[in-house]
Amino acid sequence: KLVSTGTGRTTCAYFYPDGKHIVYGSTHLGSKDCPPAPDKAKYGNKYIWPIYESFDIFKADTNGRIVKRLTKTKGYDAEATISPKGDIMVFTSMRNGDLDLYTMDLNGKNVKRITHALGYDGGAWFSPDGKKLLWRASRPKTAAEIKEYKELLAENMVAPTNMEVWIANADGSDAKQITNLGQANWAPNFTPDGNVVFCSNHEYKRGFPFNMYLMNADGSNIQKISRDKGFDAFPMFSPDGKRIIFGSNRNNGGTRDTNLFIADWVNPS
Repeated sequence: KLVSTGTGRTTCAYFYPDGKHIVYGSTHLGSKDCPPAPDKAKYGNKYIWPIYESFDIFKADTNGRIVKRLTKTKGYDAEATISPKGDIMVFTSMRNGDLDLYTMDLNGKNVKRITHALGYDGGAWFSPDGKKLLWRASRPKTAAEIKEYKELLAENMVAPTNMEVWIANADGSDAKQITNLGQANWAPNFTPDGNVVFCSNHEYKRGFPFNMYLMNADGSNIQKISRDKGFDAFPMFSPDGKRIIFGSNRNNGGTRDTNLFIADWVNPS
């Protein structure tokens, strides 16, 4: 059943620990219509993501009733996930002029900024014990990269084609880049035993396909775990750690449809 408002755009839904509430990002307060897609032709048909400033984060029950608006600052607020400890959530916000990670209590209070470097920090997930965070990040370094990043950001967009995986303590301390593969390395998540699974196109110069990979939490021992010629991404695990679910373009009859697939999880030896 539909549990968002049915208006605007929504993204990144996640269950509260009680199983009776969800958190998600939505633009519905900005307009009942979906914000327009960016004009890619204006940017040489680059692959770009819109960062709509009308996105805010909401708590709702599983019948769709919004219980509370959790963010009210100007600019993009979305991509929230909740710690398994049930004490805080992490999200991405542009409230201070860049796309950084923040944490807050589950009621929207006690907001803390935990990343400060220039670049897009997003898609963060907690470790099973709630002590660590994984996320994707771009880090523009050259003058040309910084110029492009800032120009796109000024128009509420990012080009997510050069990202690496980072890890830190849940408060943002001891942040480390754990991939250095080039191209797009993203959608990281923790395995039940604390290793890392992520998706990447680094093996393919044309930027496609995307496959899933497994590595240690320090970035060592990278192993390829999916080999489809399309798109495999967004891995998540069942609470008991026995199953993995992911999105894939496989078996879609030549369309661009992405479907969900579930499989038994067996750690590679």
